[in-house]
Amino acid sequence: MSNKNIVHVVGTGTIGEPLIGLLTEYKKELGIDEVTFHKNSVSDRPKVKALLKRGAKLVVDADKVDGFKAWGIEPAMLHDQALEEATAVIDCSPKGMDMKERFYTKYEHNTKGFIAQGSEFGFGTMYARGINDDVLKQSGQYVQVVSCNTHNLSCIIDTLALGDGEDNLLEGSFVCMRRANDISQVKDFCPAPQVGTHKDGKFGTHHARDAYHLFQTKGLELNLFSSAVKLSTQYMHSLWFDLRLKRPTTLEALKTRIKANDRIAITEKKDANTVFSFGRDQGHFGRILNQTVIPLSTLTMPSETRVVGFCFTPQDGNSLLSSVAAALRFIHPEDFEERIQVLKPYFFDEV
Repeated sequence: MSNKNIVHVVGTGTIGEPLIGLLTEYKKELGIDEVTFHKNSVSDRPKVKALLKRGAKLVVDADKVDGFKAWGIEPAMLHDQALEEATAVIDCSPKGMDMKERFYTKYEHNTKGFIAQGSEFGFGTMYARGINDDVLKQSGQYVQVVSCNTHNLSCIIDTLALGDGEDNLLEGSFVCMRRANDISQVKDFCPAPQVGTHKDGKFGTHHARDAYHLFQTKGLELNLFSSAVKLSTQYMHSLWFDLRLKRPTTLEALKTRIKANDRIAITEKKDANTVFSFGRDQGHFGRILNQTVIPLSTLTMPSETRVVGFCFTPQDGNSLLSSVAAALRFIHPEDFEERIQVLKPYFFDEV
């Protein structure tokens, strides 16, 4: 393993690209010496050149070297060398489990930690910043950052229900209204609402299942269920929630708790495009890093023990914070909390 603190990012998609940008821009403050990234597609060379200009180093497989060189791009090293030198690896590809089995297990002797994203169920200990930070102390070498919608509903649960006691949530129901695809993607757009199936009999969709396992790392057994529908939009995911509580509360008390949580942004906006536009204009790489954005006007309480409302999911953004936090926990376990505060400007009290 190199004496340098090196973070290696696999993939340059909707999470990988802004993550590389974030790490390179703040590497001094984060205590990172070098950022490397793996890329396969030569057709994305404008993106690659932009990331190189920011200071990241390109890593490719042996059979891709000539293709990049033909376009005037000199790879810094091959992938096996990058894995050999990496202090922490963040996998932002849809093949985290496959990469773990084929490659990462070979480098456990020299790499302090491996991190994958939300779709890679079973990769490692589930984690979301601010929900179960203590788990990183005993997570082992493999961490799975949960999905953006799981971040959102977990933050809602933690703030609105568990703030009055870990036994306060009797039942939580959620409907995830997902964007069809990202604005950067050209596949899988749907022309009309497309309802999802409940593949998990107990939890419905993976969002509630993953949140259950996330809170289970804290010794909690929560009663959760989620459904999903894909909408013909490329802007943002939206979330409807219905929480049944053990202890009575008031709307004002909940709003006070929401405003006190710096990972939650409030808004008067009720349209996803206007929230998305704010992130595009004010966020880092167009991302809001908050875990959720809540239009306070949508909150209501049909009874003193039931809370219903809507919120928006800053997809990709909330996963970025957790990915950086997990990597820093491996690299700088003593002071990673202080180092990560450099990202505070990208957390908004209001959108």
